[in-house]
Amino acid sequence: MYEKSDVETMTAALTVGVTRSVQDSGMAKLTPLYRETVQGMPVAQDQEIRVLFATLLPGDVTPYHSHRHPVTVYMLEGTFTLELDGRDPVDIEAGQVFVEPAVVNMTGRNKGDVPARMALFYVCEPDEPFADPAHPR
Repeated sequence: MYEKSDVETMTAALTVGVTRSVQDSGMAKLTPLYRETVQGMPVAQDQEIRVLFATLLPGDVTPYHSHRHPVTVYMLEGTFTLELDGRDPVDIEAGQVFVEPAVVNMTGRNKGDVPARMALFYVCEPDEPFADPAHPR
């Protein structure tokens, strides 16, 4: 996923001001999980950082919707199939990260036999809804 130089650059950038380890080994270890440049971040003076936990049981389907700003999905368990308009479906498995783009209609589903559990991270304007309903296809 990342080349060695990318990980070294990300890790080096994160070492400034890092908490020292209680062990003699030195700095606490940071492991970059994901990095992506995105468009569509909010530009208002005040913004909220939100972290949500979601579970889709086997067979569950999300409403057809879009987000005003990118939403980062970190899969904890199971597989989440995301169907974005104009793109092939994407299966996001436990331990993987995917950034849902802003202003793209989508739906997600759990086609597996176990719950799909995920953490969702995003930045938005205060009191902004998580998703907007999309017009039927």
